[in-house]
Amino acid sequence: MRRLVISASLLLAPFAAAIAQEAQHESGGGGGLMSLQVNLMFWTLTIFGILYFVLRKYGFPAILSAVEAREKALEEAIAGAKRDRDAAAQLLAEHQAKIEAARGEAQKLIADGRALSEKMRQDLLEQTRKEQQDMLERAKRDIEGEKNKAISQLRREAVELALAGASKVIEQNLDSAKNRQLVETYLGSLGNLNVGRQ
Repeated sequence: MRRLVISASLLLAPFAAAIAQEAQHESGGGGGLMSLQVNLMFWTLTIFGILYFVLRKYGFPAILSAVEAREKALEEAIAGAKRDRDAAAQLLAEHQAKIEAARGEAQKLIADGRALSEKMRQDLLEQTRKEQQDMLERAKRDIEGEKNKAISQLRREAVELALAGASKVIEQNLDSAKNRQLVETYLGSLGNLNVGRQ
């Protein structure tokens, strides 16, 4: 309805101006620019008033509501853009915090890995030292056991030799003091030899 009224008033305005111009030509007045033509002024003011009334009643509210709707839409778009920018800034801050946390966690994992590898290395070194010490202790025990076996074997052989020598001496000469002294000296030298080896 508004569009129809606005369209009609816009179509009638040029016709009204044309009618007024024809009336001026018919009256034969041909004044200049400054000449006062009441008839033309009346129709011009009448058409202007009607057009103004029609536009004020139907046109201006529609134009104002369109401008206000556009302004409201722009304000909402600006507010939406601001909200989106704030949300994006918040997401960016959250992502940066997550990246920093992940970086810190990665550094911690690297440090833990280094500490674990150092601990494993120390444990392996300690285990190797312990095994080496155990091997040395075992070797010492084995050497000591072999030494003791050799000493025992030597003693047995010395005793057997002493007995063999004593039996030979006894067979030949049982009463001889010199032979007794010889066996005692021999046995004494074997005892000193065994004591020196220990």
